[in-house]
Amino acid sequence: MANTAPVAWGGMGNPVRTLAAVTGLAESDLSATMGRILPPIACFLPFWLVKTQVSWRDTWRAWPGCLAAGLAFGGTQFFWSNYIDSSLVDIVSGMAALLVCAVFFKFWKPQPVYRFPEERDTAQAAKKQYSTAQIIHAWSPFILIGLFVVLWGLPPVKKFLVSTSIKVPVPGLDHMVLRTAPVVPADVLETAVFGFDWLAAVGTATFLAGLIAGPVLGLSLGRTLRVFGRTFLRMRFSLVAIMAMICLAYVTRYCGMDAVMGLAMTHTGFFYPIFGTMIGWLGVALSGTDAGSNALFGNLQVITANKLGLSPVLMAAANSTGGVMGKMIGAQSLIVACVAAGIEGKEGDLFRAVFKHGIILALIIGLIVMMYAYVFPGLIATNHSFW
Repeated sequence: MANTAPVAWGGMGNPVRTLAAVTGLAESDLSATMGRILPPIACFLPFWLVKTQVSWRDTWRAWPGCLAAGLAFGGTQFFWSNYIDSSLVDIVSGMAALLVCAVFFKFWKPQPVYRFPEERDTAQAAKKQYSTAQIIHAWSPFILIGLFVVLWGLPPVKKFLVSTSIKVPVPGLDHMVLRTAPVVPADVLETAVFGFDWLAAVGTATFLAGLIAGPVLGLSLGRTLRVFGRTFLRMRFSLVAIMAMICLAYVTRYCGMDAVMGLAMTHTGFFYPIFGTMIGWLGVALSGTDAGSNALFGNLQVITANKLGLSPVLMAAANSTGGVMGKMIGAQSLIVACVAAGIEGKEGDLFRAVFKHGIILALIIGLIVMMYAYVFPGLIATNHSFW
């Protein structure tokens, strides 16, 4: 559930760039509008997460910490998406939240400190003081990942990395599928290009950070590679499942299923801001990626918005922000979460546990979009520019 918060911009702003590319709308307008929809959700999401674990009484005992985390993340998210750029929005927001919480909890702690039942007998015995150097050493893998991801996003570096990518049209599919009105304003042949971003992908940055983090933490390079190999072996079936879901997302797109489902929701009229948000939710739930959902439904949102007299910027942004809450039930997310937690095979249980939260949170975003559409249209970014 917490991992859904940074979905709308992703690691490097790719969902926003994809949305701008398929809709023809200004990237700055889309980023700014998204940055006015999601921060309220980010502010109360820590409360939501804590409440899923403990009682209301214990949740309210922790309200200052929840508020500090929510305001730090949501405030930075709003500022960066509106005034800096559409890249690194959520990476910077996450770092800001960590720093604020690290400082805040030096001065405040809930009273009494909550412990899960299985921790209460060992909490005091396990308590230990760590030096600053030890803490930095323990955080070094995450610091390295952050540095590499930021480096991969710098314009000069990114330009070079993208130049190494390999693009190959898919035989028998590229420019073979025709999209027609009302899905698109004019007939267009769908491109089907296999992109091999062997160096430009953020995953490459993460892999390189891991290679360095192993020796930093005391492992030899050989042992680091063996750990990677064992991890890859452990995830082999999960990786196959993820690839199968990605294939299904492309089948959904090229057979026209996405357009049919999207068009069915355009008949909701006045309530379209809510249903348009749910289209984005559905797109991410099916494809597992917000960029994929934006590619599938972004232009459809613009066409429908124009037909209903709504802001195309708002509804395109709603597609991306609604998709945020679909991420938690996407097959890839469920599989990766179960592998990380060591509970492979429990994906169905996890799906049932988070499904209701995804629906409710998506509906809340839909209500915010509806308020912007009919009550506060002046809050929608128009001809916006970053500093």
